[in-house]
Amino acid sequence: MFSEFLTRLVRPAPEPLADADARLALTALLVRIARSDGSYDRAERDTIMRICSGRYAMNTGEASALVAEAEQLEGEAPDTVRFTRAIKDAVAYEDRLGVIEAMWTVVMADGTRDPEEDALLRLAASLLGVTDQDSNAARLRVSR
Repeated sequence: MFSEFLTRLVRPAPEPLADADARLALTALLVRIARSDGSYDRAERDTIMRICSGRYAMNTGEASALVAEAEQLEGEAPDTVRFTRAIKDAVAYEDRLGVIEAMWTVVMADGTRDPEEDALLRLAASLLGVTDQDSNAARLRVSR
């Protein structure tokens, strides 16, 4: 279903993504972080829906549809390294920084900082070109 989208995304020099495609790719990263510990529960999905509603000014139905599509995309997306690097090349830094904050929100959704989620988030931040300092600042904003 997403083969053409993924092909465009992982080209050597991808073009910047349209807003809707960037939303989908970034939401798929949130799903990937939530699934990384082998447990993707309602609290994490609800957190992702709230993030989408707030970030993209969506109603519940729109956010639910985006998350469902992102869940499918995440399942079809290539390994995290290629997927995340492709997003880096196609999405502005400010949006990538915002997704790191959202990823920390998802990691903390169940009240536990799981080692698998933590490791994937640190990898994703690095691959997205987000500095450790900016990622840590995002984590602190979420923890408050």
